[in-house]
Amino acid sequence: MNTAPTPRIAIIGAGPGGLTCARILQRHGVTATVYDHESGPDARNQGGTLDLHEDNGQIALREAGLLDAFFRISRPEGQEMRQLDTTGTVVFHHLPEEGERFSPEIDRGALRDLLLNSLKPGTVRWGHSLRSVDGPTTGPRRLHFADGTVIEADLVVGADGAWSRVRRALSDATPGYSGVSFLEAWFHDVDARHPEVAGLVGQGSAAAADGDRGLFAQRNSGDHIRVYIIQRVAADWVTAAGLTIEDTDGIRALLLDRYNDWSPNLRRLLTDNDGRYVDRPIHALPVPHTWKHNPAVTLLGDAAHLMPPLGVGVNLAMLDACELALAIVQHDTVDDAVLAYEMGMLPRSTQMQQLLDNGAEELLSPELPDFAQ
Repeated sequence: MNTAPTPRIAIIGAGPGGLTCARILQRHGVTATVYDHESGPDARNQGGTLDLHEDNGQIALREAGLLDAFFRISRPEGQEMRQLDTTGTVVFHHLPEEGERFSPEIDRGALRDLLLNSLKPGTVRWGHSLRSVDGPTTGPRRLHFADGTVIEADLVVGADGAWSRVRRALSDATPGYSGVSFLEAWFHDVDARHPEVAGLVGQGSAAAADGDRGLFAQRNSGDHIRVYIIQRVAADWVTAAGLTIEDTDGIRALLLDRYNDWSPNLRRLLTDNDGRYVDRPIHALPVPHTWKHNPAVTLLGDAAHLMPPLGVGVNLAMLDACELALAIVQHDTVDDAVLAYEMGMLPRSTQMQQLLDNGAEELLSPELPDFAQ
């Protein structure tokens, strides 16, 4: 920034998008504070694995000065992909070539740690659950937190995900249920305890679908595999069946009935998991999701353009963060920076939203996308 005083920048959400934005700003001498509702960095499991693409997520890491560190801890072998039919026969198999780096895998927790450890101490303020944003449209805006704390900021960046509180300051849009739900199952110590599952999935991922039901299995680091059981169901399908998510045996019996004509080796992915299932109904924002420009508030990642989980979410969030941070650095005012950022981000996200509209349904198609693409 070329003008004084230095703007007060509040980033809501310590996910990959928010942390990337803070890191790139700090590299250019601009201070930002990240506020997150969780009690600390280890408050919960950060989720499964993801791939960072050469044409978006890796661009952001390069600007953050972390690309080489990412390559050291990523798993290029995780780019292996298998497509199976319901008999368990492999109909497509992609093995990454030596040195292939287009989309290496990294666990979400490892990515978050990489970003967190790159920031100055005190950058992230844990235990700050945002309740609302008010104040003059032109700023400064006031952020009200659950503990009664109120702060002022010249720019509020909503990096707070699908159910963003910051979004409410810009848009009335709320995520809608896609009609497709994931049920997540975990497998631990797979090479020793679940060798058949490990052999089926390989070092990367394996998928199968028949038009109404699907499975997507993905190896994580530390000898873990996560399986996503994909169904076209009502959002409350578990309770509608007279079950609770804690009723693991009941859910297993229901899944065995629903997948009764699938091969036994694929049905292991339904029933041999360690521990309970996790219910993940898939939501998405209306297409397109845009808003009237506000000089003191903007959004990035899922807060701006929540889409079905088809491998682009974190990549777009990090690219958004990169472009916003660079716009702040390169423009004289926050207003000009936000306007420049949104002029690039909104058309890009609209195009991707339109491309992936109803994409959750495609996860159930037996004509799965070509994994090589």
